[in-house]
Amino acid sequence: MVFSSLIFTFYFLPVVLLLYYLAKEKYRNYILLAASLCFYAYGEPKFVFIMAGSIALNYGLALLIDRHRNHAKGLMILDVVLNVGILFFYKYLNFGISITNSLFGTTFHTVPVTLPIGISFFTFQALSYVIDVYRKTVAVQKNPLYVALYISFFPQLIAGPIVRYHDIEEQISNRRTDVVIFGEGVKRFLLGFCKKVILANNLAVVAEEVFGMPFTTMNPLVLWLGSICYSLQIFYDFSGYSDMAIGLGKMFGFTFAENFNYPYISRTVTEFWRRWHISLSQWFRDYVYIPLGGSRVSVIKNIRNMLVVWLLTGIWHGANFTFIFWGLGYFVLLVVEKYLLKPSERKSRILKIFWQIVTLLCVNWGWVMFNSPSLKSGLRYCLSMLGVYVHQFSWDAAMQSYLREYGIYVFLGILFSTPVMRILERRLGNSKAAAIQNILQPVLYGIVFLWAVSFLILGAHNPFIYFNF
Repeated sequence: MVFSSLIFTFYFLPVVLLLYYLAKEKYRNYILLAASLCFYAYGEPKFVFIMAGSIALNYGLALLIDRHRNHAKGLMILDVVLNVGILFFYKYLNFGISITNSLFGTTFHTVPVTLPIGISFFTFQALSYVIDVYRKTVAVQKNPLYVALYISFFPQLIAGPIVRYHDIEEQISNRRTDVVIFGEGVKRFLLGFCKKVILANNLAVVAEEVFGMPFTTMNPLVLWLGSICYSLQIFYDFSGYSDMAIGLGKMFGFTFAENFNYPYISRTVTEFWRRWHISLSQWFRDYVYIPLGGSRVSVIKNIRNMLVVWLLTGIWHGANFTFIFWGLGYFVLLVVEKYLLKPSERKSRILKIFWQIVTLLCVNWGWVMFNSPSLKSGLRYCLSMLGVYVHQFSWDAAMQSYLREYGIYVFLGILFSTPVMRILERRLGNSKAAAIQNILQPVLYGIVFLWAVSFLILGAHNPFIYFNF
């Protein structure tokens, strides 16, 4: 079940909200836990047992770490090994078998394994809880149902943001809800819903068609359009889902940290990763990069630390060499930025604008590799964009057709990837403008929401990129 579906929006969510607010406060966490398990079981019931096993494993080992401090390090390592082992089995085992067969000429058979939904997200949340108990930065939770709710809470279960236990530790047992907070949650959910259904889904049509073409014979302009549409699609797909998760959290009294902050206005690659999938970047920073020594080591060791982080970042996203190449590409760019070019220290406005353009191009090419089935295919697509195979950049019939039908979504996607609405709100900050905004905003949200729902009723294309991460 995904948030951008009719069954979730008009059946599951209203029922859960009704039960939640009719129940006494002491029962509300149990309602949320039951709802979360039902939500997870909707797609494939057997995966609930995997999640239940993850909850039991991490709850039990956290208790043992807290009680047996003399053996805490060994227990913590055991927890990491078991969690990573479960993740490896379901997500990377067949990838590892294919690599082994290629390198050593073996004939091991792949295993018929189905990837549990959102396993990378809930595994990282569970790991962070146990590691924080080991570090004594959070108190161990003795109520297993609270740990279960933390790991399985449905708003951020499928695609994040990755929530730390210390951020919601107090909220699990003591949180406040009122009409204002609930209204903010509804507004944020509707924003994410519309970003996903109206923008991401329509942009996905162009991206999927273009990436499925024989691109070595295609007009490079069409390929650029396809790559731009995919860059916008993945942004609105993922940030829209994060908006919906944050909004749902508010409806139930939880506050989740922001996961995106207009990444496509970044002036450097370093800045891009401070704005894109913030919760994942912070997770790797706190649990991998800093424990390895961070930047407070020699240059060689710091580069090693960055290599480990970005190799793991690529692997985290999927079992394919394209993801590894994508992660290592960012490692190279970040090393170049940090130790060679240092664009953030440049005072020249022209150089800053130039590097901002370079950053956008690198991010765009990175998404091409990310979306390609193989390294060869991704590299050929990038070369085709540069006119290596077809030298003529023409405004052909395909280009005109795509822009005529989907140009409005490309325009809106580019426009709203910038903080244009924040700027307008600041400029309309006087009392009269604010009063008009308070009247018109709910009407506008309602109209756009109905527009988005009409797409779902008509059976429009509704993929979700991060569904299996």
